[in-house]
Amino acid sequence: MKPSFAIIGCGRIAKRHAEQIIKHGILAAVCDIIPEKANQMASLFNTKAYHSIEELLAVEKKLDIVSICTPNGLHAIHSIKALEAGNNVLCEKPLCITTADGKKMIDAALNYNKKLFVVKQNRYNPPVAYLKDLIDNNKLGKIYSFQINCFWNRPNEYYNGWKGTKDLDGGTLFTQFSHFIDLLYWLLGDVAAVKTNTKNFAHAAIEFEDTGVVLFEMKTGAIGSLNYTVNSFNKNMEGSFTVFAEKGTIKIGGQYLNELEYCNVEGIATPELPKGNPANGYGFYQGSMSNHDKVYENLVKALKDDEHEFASAEEGLKTVEIIEGIYAPSAT
Repeated sequence: MKPSFAIIGCGRIAKRHAEQIIKHGILAAVCDIIPEKANQMASLFNTKAYHSIEELLAVEKKLDIVSICTPNGLHAIHSIKALEAGNNVLCEKPLCITTADGKKMIDAALNYNKKLFVVKQNRYNPPVAYLKDLIDNNKLGKIYSFQINCFWNRPNEYYNGWKGTKDLDGGTLFTQFSHFIDLLYWLLGDVAAVKTNTKNFAHAAIEFEDTGVVLFEMKTGAIGSLNYTVNSFNKNMEGSFTVFAEKGTIKIGGQYLNELEYCNVEGIATPELPKGNPANGYGFYQGSMSNHDKVYENLVKALKDDEHEFASAEEGLKTVEIIEGIYAPSAT
């Protein structure tokens, strides 16, 4: 039997979820507090519309999983409500915007014996998966250092409604670049120390930085930097991750970590990797590579098999902890 899904939040990213849900299961319902959004999505995907999460959870009793696509600052409360109602949850990135909320989410999943997953689609980018395999099989030897560049464009008109607010958005690293922080942890392990410098140069209406420089020391001893901005003129420029190691140097680049730009590894020929998916398009701006097909393919497997690898809430919480550490006054 195909799994049954509901979507909470009918903004831009929700459509990506719905497109994949109908391939892998049944979209039983969608919900948004803005009736027009819920009704439009329900009409588009031939399903039921609700205008409050409480009503949806009270009526829809046979859901296998609820996909949370609401603003960042609401992920925790909506995920917890869905878990308390007896549903597994897939939460869009970031898991939440405080570690305290993340721990409450994980506790709810444990208390109600349900699974809580988080979307980490960049793990499925072909060059990222290739680098992960090299590291896991010790093909690079000791990792010395790394460099992460995130040079995107977000014009002022992007920041409307909840975007750009501290309470619901959280910061540029949460909304734009949390996938890069996830990959830092997934590939290289935990962070030991950070030093940070952030500024807002061109977005007077937002409540946080539009540019930052971060220096990392990892628990393995590796050191590295993250340079990020949403001020790349007119369009996204680059999303890259470079690793310098004992037995090789690799740079994953392109605009969205979608190209193997440089690969020089001892005893290994540069591979011909499959072409990745295109970036998420949102009209006047673009996001990360669209891998929601692989997210849902692996989500369905993880629902049936506890051993199937999929981004867990605990891993999502590590991303939040690292970003909180970067934003902490002691790091600035």
